[in-house]
Amino acid sequence: MGTIRLGTWNIEWMNDLFTTSGGQVVFKGDNRTVRGPRSRNTVRERIDDIAGVIDTLNFDALVIVEGPNRVEELQHFFDNSPVQGNWSCVVQRSPRQSQCVGIAARTDTGRWSNNPVAQFDALDTASGAIKRASDPFDYDSNDDGLDEKHKFERRPLYVELTMADNTQFRVVGLHLKSKGIFNALEWGNWWRRADANRMRLLAQCRRFRDAFVEPYLSDAATQDMPLIVCGDINDGPGFDASEAQLNASGIETLMGDVWRPDQSLGNALFDTLATAAQAARKFGNLATTRFKDPIFNKEYHNVWIDHILYSRNAAAGWVSNGEIHRNMPSGQPIWREFPTASDHYPVSATVTI
Repeated sequence: MGTIRLGTWNIEWMNDLFTTSGGQVVFKGDNRTVRGPRSRNTVRERIDDIAGVIDTLNFDALVIVEGPNRVEELQHFFDNSPVQGNWSCVVQRSPRQSQCVGIAARTDTGRWSNNPVAQFDALDTASGAIKRASDPFDYDSNDDGLDEKHKFERRPLYVELTMADNTQFRVVGLHLKSKGIFNALEWGNWWRRADANRMRLLAQCRRFRDAFVEPYLSDAATQDMPLIVCGDINDGPGFDASEAQLNASGIETLMGDVWRPDQSLGNALFDTLATAAQAARKFGNLATTRFKDPIFNKEYHNVWIDHILYSRNAAAGWVSNGEIHRNMPSGQPIWREFPTASDHYPVSATVTI
């Protein structure tokens, strides 16, 4: 039996930290201003704060959202930042995207095999379902009889992880398109954009559920292999005003439906709620980020959009102890101890195979 701590974290514009010199990946200058959670973030501040969070939370593996678009850059970070230990990194390339999904596994703790991460490249036809599921597709999002054209802006990361005792499980890292509207629009245009964003997100969730998750849990080659689907889904449970018109929730669509309960995905953070909160569907304590109200500007909304989902084809409790890391072990809020790290809280769970 193997046990590890798996995290997922949207690190926000991590790709901005890197450049090339003499054909080699390097960090930009320490005092260079880059994008991040504050109005001004320097490269050195961001490197130190990101590394500080990773060290403090002691992940065995971390799925990174808004990471760099080349594996050489992600590996450079783990090899040359203050992060402790040795790490093996993988990045899923996405053409014309500067922020991609990757994973880093710590290899010096004895918890992994000698080759812990095997990737199924979502751009390679030989990888099968993961490419087909994330290729451009047609889907009737609003049930009006007309198919719309959709695509995944960022290809999903898909890897198989092997523990020290050779037990295995697979992980998909997703970063679905944001519902956010970040520019000023006339009121009617704002609502049209909001509706379109929900239709796009729902289509991505429906497509990935139908074309990857359900075949994975039905195919004899994979149906007994435990699966985690995690990352920044950019949606939480329930309906907002636009989703109510579609009568569908993106994250709940991705998790499954009542007609195939054995193929539904559990949610590691939902599992942490008290029984009464689960029954009442009270999710207020599960916010993983917040954003400024685009209309009233001074108000902030707390939202739950980062998730760790798991298949039910392994022993009950194989994914447990879900946690949103708002505070560090010191008791300080993450944004105070590591102010330039990210605008998202890291999320983690214990995996026992």
